[in-house]
Amino acid sequence: MDFSRDIYSVARLASEVRAVLDGSFPLLWVRGEISNLAQPASGHLYFSLKDEAAQVRCAMFRAKRLLLPFKPANGQQVLARVRVTLYEPRGDFQLVVEHLEPGGEGALRLAFEQLKQRLAAEGLFAESIKRPLPAFPRQVGLITSPSGAAVRDLLAVLKRRFSALPVLIYPAQVQGEAAAASLIAALTLANARADCDVLILARGGGSLEDLNAFNDESLARTMRASAIPVVSGVGHESDFTIADLVADRRAATPSAAAELVAPSSEQVRQRLTALSVRLAEVQQRRFDRVRQRLAGAVRHLGLLHPAARLQQQSQRLDFAQQRLLAMMTERLARAQIRLRPVVARLGAVSPERRLERAGMSLASLGQRLARASHRMAEQRRARLLRAIAGLEALSPLATLARGYAIVTRWPDGSIIRDPHQVSPGTRIQARVAAGVLVATVEDRDPK
Repeated sequence: MDFSRDIYSVARLASEVRAVLDGSFPLLWVRGEISNLAQPASGHLYFSLKDEAAQVRCAMFRAKRLLLPFKPANGQQVLARVRVTLYEPRGDFQLVVEHLEPGGEGALRLAFEQLKQRLAAEGLFAESIKRPLPAFPRQVGLITSPSGAAVRDLLAVLKRRFSALPVLIYPAQVQGEAAAASLIAALTLANARADCDVLILARGGGSLEDLNAFNDESLARTMRASAIPVVSGVGHESDFTIADLVADRRAATPSAAAELVAPSSEQVRQRLTALSVRLAEVQQRRFDRVRQRLAGAVRHLGLLHPAARLQQQSQRLDFAQQRLLAMMTERLARAQIRLRPVVARLGAVSPERRLERAGMSLASLGQRLARASHRMAEQRRARLLRAIAGLEALSPLATLARGYAIVTRWPDGSIIRDPHQVSPGTRIQARVAAGVLVATVEDRDPK
């Protein structure tokens, strides 16, 4: 056996080749197409990267795979950040993938579709959680580039639609690697300041790569968490971004977003006119109701007024006097009727003495009748006068004439009988014999 030869074992050779590969190549970017993709229960990814001339085995361990923003699939073009190494147990040359991202615009579109599906599954695009826009915003916030064409279009449309509407611009980058973070910062600032009650997130048209900042997951979640309704106006009508899907309202262009947010001046005028008419109608109906209530109160007060009650009592006295006179006349008539036969009989017998006695008797009867009638009339008159005097004694007007007053609360007219019914500053009304006094209570002194 020749001991001068250095004979390698397979394991030694694999180990030294691995050491050479690991030490010879830095981290590399490799572009290729995914094939033979496998994902075992461990959560690692195993696949091949190939192009027209070659292919190489790749491994991506679970910790790195969990950071992927998309789901790899066979046939995808990708860019991989890799370490070159050797898998010793099998002697396979392989790449350990540290980072993986889709390659080209197709990759951006794929990432967009996968993010859209994931956020849709979480319910971020549901119509039920989208907030209505204010019909008449107090101030509109624009999150866009202050030097782009979009901001000029927005301002022009807002001025044309409603020139008195205040506008506040929150400057932000709308393109490039820092654009998503800039948009998030502007949206966060707008919510913190709470100066506006609707926000427009906008930029002009561009390629899918130009609009990629509006497909950022963090931006989508910030828009959904916004306390202020957000309207998206990104790109042209055919452009669609994640921001459009998560926004409370999507407009095809920045100008269309301004049309959605700003009320029309003519519509505002028509609305104000309609409200003025409704206000006048409501005021007129209320005035009519108050006038009817006042008229009813006046009628009710008239029925309760002391003068009305005195008039009723006076009328009753007049009727009593008329009935008394009628009764006296009727009694005199009946007495005369009874005397007529007697006179007739006297005239028939006609002796002078009897005539004299009859005449005397008649005169006596006449006097008695006259006295009785007079006495009866006096008694009736005395009773009548006593009734009148009693009524006048009970009359509130007689009480008022003696210096008293009726005190009521003003203006409802409720009678005040106790000082505790009022407090200083209360308006009162005092009715005296000659009129009405209105005063304010300064103090009360209950006895």
